Amino acid sequence: MPGLTLPAVPPAYLGVWQRTLLTTTAGIRDTGTRVYWLQTERLFADLRIPLPAPETPAQLATQAGFAGITEVTGDLCQWHRAIDFQPPNGGEDIGRMHFVDSEKVLEDGLDGSYHEVWERLPESLGRNRGTWLLGADGRQGCLLLAGDCFLFAAGRRLALPHAESLAALFDGDNAELLDFELSFGRHQGGAMPWQIELSTLPARIGARLLPADADADPDHPDLLRDARWLNRLGAKPPAGGWQPCERPLFPDVEVTP
Repeated sequence: MPGLTLPAVPPAYLGVWQRTLLTTTAGIRDTGTRVYWLQTERLFADLRIPLPAPETPAQLATQAGFAGITEVTGDLCQWHRAIDFQPPNGGEDIGRMHFVDSEKVLEDGLDGSYHEVWERLPESLGRNRGTWLLGADGRQGCLLLAGDCFLFAAGRRLALPHAESLAALFDGDNAELLDFELSFGRHQGGAMPWQIELSTLPARIGARLLPADADADPDHPDLLRDARWLNRLGAKPPAGGWQPCERPLFPDVEVTP
């Protein structure tokens, strides 16, 4: 889609949405998977961790999450994924959205194959901003803030080949396939500032996204651009640090700010 220009999403979408129900025509009913979707004016990140919590490498390969830019046209919402925990499968991520009220939205697949219920976290209202990140090693990521919540993403250095799933690529000898961080938490509402509550990297749960001595105020005007904070983001910050980037890098989508 070269030359694509995407406007800001409607204000009704901003915040963190927790999925409370998934049903499919294949007979799946899921109320247990922990799913958070954080939406800013253009950027989004989505984290999906199954229950029981994954422990083994094979179980960790069943996690999901992605980040990129959101496009809203009428009642259709499309999530353009720039980075994805799972490998590309050739499909598009588009849902038909119906707002029951300001805090609850229903999503249905265009083919009717799935139905999802999303409810907005009250603590995600208020501040809403984010930045896309580019590592010196070629990785992409983002840090998004919504109210008291944050979602940090750091993708892989190398793109995955097309496949049905990450589990289909995983054979136990390529642990680097799991080297993809999506970490969700709260700035102040947790037991400590910037505490990670859920992550694709289990060792990160309970840790700080930013060290205590970083003194990172979520409302600091330079938080999303200053190397003092950006270069300390993630379990494995890239050598040379993160640089704020105007937009995600897509192979076939050009987006104007």
